[in-house]
This record gives sequence, structure tokens and C-alpha cells, in this order.
Amino acid sequence: MTYQISHRTLYSYDAPVTVAHYIARLEPRSLASQSCPWHEIHIRPEPACRAPGRTDAFGNLSVYFEIEGTHEQLEVVARSYVRITPNPLPNPASTPPWESVRDACRSDSWNADSAAAEFVWPSPLIPILKEFADFATPSFPPSQPILLAVQDLNARLFKSFKFDPDATDAATPVLESFKRRRGVCQDFAHVMIACLRAIGIPARYVSGYLETIPPPGKPKLQGADASHAWVSIWCGESAGWIDADPTNNLLPSDQHITVAWGRDFSDVSPLTGVSIGAGRQTLAVAVDVMAIDD
Repeated sequence: MTYQISHRTLYSYDAPVTVAHYIARLEPRSLASQSCPWHEIHIRPEPACRAPGRTDAFGNLSVYFEIEGTHEQLEVVARSYVRITPNPLPNPASTPPWESVRDACRSDSWNADSAAAEFVWPSPLIPILKEFADFATPSFPPSQPILLAVQDLNARLFKSFKFDPDATDAATPVLESFKRRRGVCQDFAHVMIACLRAIGIPARYVSGYLETIPPPGKPKLQGADASHAWVSIWCGESAGWIDADPTNNLLPSDQHITVAWGRDFSDVSPLTGVSIGAGRQTLAVAVDVMAIDD
């Protein structure tokens, strides 16, 4: 499957900005099942300094830029072509018991399991709390194959939580969205990661895109797609990292486009930075994800 993606971000300020420093993480990653043969990013006003091709500690690609001179808007438009091949999944029943994955990640020697343990610890937006362990435990009975347990937790979150874009915002703490049992994909992903880490399973936050399919008979609206978030779980050295989407209760295959991953949203925000003199600002984001013929 090949996708054409356009992601437009527009900041409007109620007072002129004189200096702005930003990092954009908008280029899709190159993976075994995903390639990005073409990507471009346009920034207006024209940056005084631009340093492309940076890679962070998690392997995400980024562009750093500085804008000097008075401006009242900042527009960043990223366009990409991405090719995805279906990612074959192991038989869930053949994956190792979840306790063995947890215990292997505690090894004192350096290996794939201990490397994955980086994603077991608390992160800026995801604490380790008993409430999350209590919610996860019914999905992880003794000796349960880890991918079967992950699928069960994924389904329980989907059934227990309501997708509600008005219930939370980007700053809502994960425990608050967990108690409300509602939120958006960022909240679903943060809660699932919190549950997994609370019982010792490494889990990372994944940001990217998912094409929005309009209702039958309705046209696809330009700019109606959105960024999406899901979870990647370490399922042992034999199975590796396997993605799960609790917002939609599925294991991603060829419709999820990965841009970045990290400990939580704070590591993968598409556009982060500081500006001087902005006062209040408004943000508008428009995303188009279109499947095209190869």
C-alpha cells in the first residue's frame, strides 16, 4: 500500500513574534515494513537557520529551524510518500509467557530484552501507579502468552473507554483520563502504556497517521484526517516489538504509518519549540492521508 500524506500546521499569534526556535518531527521512519522514498517540508516565514537530518535518541528524524524577524503566523507543511507492506504477526499463542518477557528485561547482561527495558520505567507523562497494574492484571493471568494478553488488554481498553475529543486535551494527566474512561488516541495510548509498564512490560508511544474512511456515499473531506497514536509492546526477543491500537482494537498492519516513537507524547510531538513575543496563539492542523495506486 502506498500513501500520499500532507500535514499542515498553522500557528497564528495575537501579537507579533520576533524570534522562534522549533523542532519538527514529521518525516515517516524507514522500517522493515515501511519506506519513505520522498519527503519535503516547507516553512513560512523562511527560516534564518535550518538544520535538517537530525536523529534523536530514539531514531526519529527531525528538522531544527530558527525564524528571526517579526511575524504573526508560522506555517509548516510536510508532504511524504510512504510505502507499507503487511507486517506478518506471530501466532499469539506461540509467543512466550508474559512473565518470562518481564523477567528477561531485568537481566544484568546487555541483550535485546535488557535494551527494551528502557521503556519499562516512568516517563514525563506516564507514572507507574497501582491503579494501572490493577486494571492490567485480569489480562495477564499466570503463563499467558504475551501477545494473547496484549490483545485482551487492547480489547478491554477499547470497550471500557469512550472516544471523546472534548473530554481531554494534550495536557490532561494520564491518571485523570484513566479515571474519566474517555479521551482521544493519545489518552488511549498513554493509558495502555501505563498499564503495561506497571506490570513490568516494556511499551513505547508511537505517533503517525491512519487514513480516515468517510461513511458510505459521503465524499472524503480535504484536511479531515489527523495524526494518530498507538502503542508498541516488547514481546520477547523472538517476537520483537508488536504494535497495538487500543483506540480501534486492532493490531496494525498496512494502514498505520509510523512517524516517530518514544517514551510518551512529549518525545514525539510533531512540532515543539519556543517563541518570543507571541502572547496568545491559536493552532490549526490539517492532515490528508490518501491511498494511491502503486
